Amino acid sequence: MATYTLPELPYDYAALEPVINPQIVELHHDKHHAAYVKGANDTLEQLEEARDKEAWGAINGLQKNLAFHLSGHILHSIYWHNMTGDGGGEPLAADGVGDLADAITESFGTFAGFKSQLTKASATTQGSGWGVLAYEPLSGKLIVEQVYDHQGNVGQGSVPILVFDAWEHAFYLQYKNQKVDFIEAMWRVVNWQDVAKRYAAAKERGDVLLLAP
Repeated sequence: MATYTLPELPYDYAALEPVINPQIVELHHDKHHAAYVKGANDTLEQLEEARDKEAWGAINGLQKNLAFHLSGHILHSIYWHNMTGDGGGEPLAADGVGDLADAITESFGTFAGFKSQLTKASATTQGSGWGVLAYEPLSGKLIVEQVYDHQGNVGQGSVPILVFDAWEHAFYLQYKNQKVDFIEAMWRVVNWQDVAKRYAAAKERGDVLLLAP
């Protein structure tokens, strides 16, 4: 039985129009995300075979593949729920997400400053990658991370709560090579209710990062 499965979308393919068209959502979820799920499961099987045979010649490549595919699966699973056709704007106490709004202000000074940093981090990834808002448990604050591919250049222990996919397959059919236009448009579909729930859950689990025995 496979360890990982492709989650269903929380909305139909057309739910994010006009920011993301239905064809992109369908291809992105049903093909690209599905490929990361299959890749993670296949790699786990290959690692099991390597253990059984004590054949470790390909261990470096297998470990890299596992990190790549598993992180791709995790980030995409967050990505779909981070968006809604009724989203956008900024988190406000009046909408029940005041704790998140306060955390953004505490960590970045202003919402505008945070928005600018995450936009630039997402739009300037070299090659393929992500812009990520993450909860960093050691400081208890929010940080922006620029993730290369799916798993590189991140702080150990940080928990992603808002992710912007900056891979070309996320936007090219609609935005061509204008990555920055896509990232700017993404702010119109951010599901702050989902981000706030992830922030609250990350804070509750923050003390599981053991720095000393």
